Amino acid sequence: MQFAKRLQPLQSNVFADMDRAKAIALAAGQQLIDLSLGSSDLPAEAHVIEAIAQSLHDRSTHGYLLFNGTFGFREAAANWYEQKFGIKVDPQTEVLPLIGSQEGTAHLPLALLNPGDFALLLDPGYPSHAGGVYLASGQIYPMALRAENAFLPVFADIPAPVLAQSRMMVLSYPHNPTSAIAPLSFFQEAVAFCQQYNLALVHDFPYVDLVFGETGDWAMNSSQSPSPLIPRGGPEFPNPQSLVPSILQADPEKSVSIEFFTLSKSYNMGGFRIGYAIGNAELINALRQVKAAVDFNQYRGILNGAIAALTGPQAGVKSAVATFQQRRDAFITALHSIGWNVPTPKATMYIWAKLPSAWSQNSIEFCTQLVKQTGVAASPGAGFGKSGEGYVRFALVHEPPLLETAVERIAQFLH
Repeated sequence: MQFAKRLQPLQSNVFADMDRAKAIALAAGQQLIDLSLGSSDLPAEAHVIEAIAQSLHDRSTHGYLLFNGTFGFREAAANWYEQKFGIKVDPQTEVLPLIGSQEGTAHLPLALLNPGDFALLLDPGYPSHAGGVYLASGQIYPMALRAENAFLPVFADIPAPVLAQSRMMVLSYPHNPTSAIAPLSFFQEAVAFCQQYNLALVHDFPYVDLVFGETGDWAMNSSQSPSPLIPRGGPEFPNPQSLVPSILQADPEKSVSIEFFTLSKSYNMGGFRIGYAIGNAELINALRQVKAAVDFNQYRGILNGAIAALTGPQAGVKSAVATFQQRRDAFITALHSIGWNVPTPKATMYIWAKLPSAWSQNSIEFCTQLVKQTGVAASPGAGFGKSGEGYVRFALVHEPPLLETAVERIAQFLH
């Protein structure tokens, strides 16, 4: 049987390899401590579950759900953005429900790329960003992220011939896997760059709420930006409730930008598969056309739960952030105690750790041997892109005592 050539780049999946390594470790009797997957172990809030549970008994929710039937959810999403970022959003034309933000990043390239067109992606970056480009028969230009640049891409490094053939740029801050955050001035530079080169600017934004404390100068106006593309005296936004900026705050007219949000992280609803796209109406409509060819919407009860999450009490979000901050502090302290000096991240549920010199060019082997010998599973940096080599990502998805046990095992492995 013959298969499409577009499947070839999808055959190599380091995370599938790690799953096999975990299975081998379990079969050998290891007690697994899995820090490889960024799936929150915290539960969804009771009022969210209740909204879904009540929907189950409403027979009108049991049929197909077409776009017009999602208006209540789209309105809740638009209001959430306005309250959080001071951005006006039209729920009719500028919001689209998604099966998690991953669906959006995977399907949007089908609406933007012709075969051979380039997408500018972060390297390292989330694997589905690349997968969507490959499915659209596009090419990838990896924008290398380096510690000396605060894990932000340098747009001036992109070659002119690549730009001439590029149609989209994908950003994601707070960033998975590096945990880096980006100031508003960087997003303003990105918007101006994409306007100049006629690129769609895609921002994957799942970690908007998983930010720990004050993050600095992001709310400063564009006079703080070093970019010559940015005029001085840019807009300031009223009383935002977020510690990190939305791409739409740098592009309030939504001229080139679309943002993806998921309820998986902020509201611990990963298994419910609910998110949305928000932004430029033409991009929203194009993605809607692709989505219409692939699926109907989620069960209406899931959207009712999501509405309850977005409009109801937000104490659960604050509690989750406090939990992950406590875990971060415990894990970082433990790593420092064994001589592994890792920077303290300001956001996300991850630790991005530079590997000891003995493993600096083989993160896959490090993770394979670590889980084999100790039962501690982590994600190799190389799995996120070429520039991720030399790093390992730990997901803070267990309570502090188990995280400290994991570090004890790591110490034995390293020594």
